[in-house]
Amino acid sequence: MKTVRVPYPTCTDMRINCPHCGTRSIKEFVYLGDATKTRPDGLDASPDSMFEYVYIRDNPAGPHDEYWYHDAGCHAWLVVTRNTRTHEILNVQTAQEVAHARKLGVDK
Repeated sequence: MKTVRVPYPTCTDMRINCPHCGTRSIKEFVYLGDATKTRPDGLDASPDSMFEYVYIRDNPAGPHDEYWYHDAGCHAWLVVTRNTRTHEILNVQTAQEVAHARKLGVDK
């Protein structure tokens, strides 16, 4: 009996459900990085904290929050929760909603 492996979907198969435009191909979006980091407070930030914010990144396996920009659509900044192992999109919110929730101390 032969075992058939079903490959994981590739990044080009991904579709993001934009809150403004509906489900769109990944080709319309630009990846902008890790959405779990909080930027240090401007001029009061130490060089070490800015270095960590800019250069030090985790490489998680599993669900991870990422910034995506809808470049070929509504130009919205989105926070996409994506499983980095399977590329499954688990959640999509506007970055504005996430920032507002963080400001209020509410977990997204």
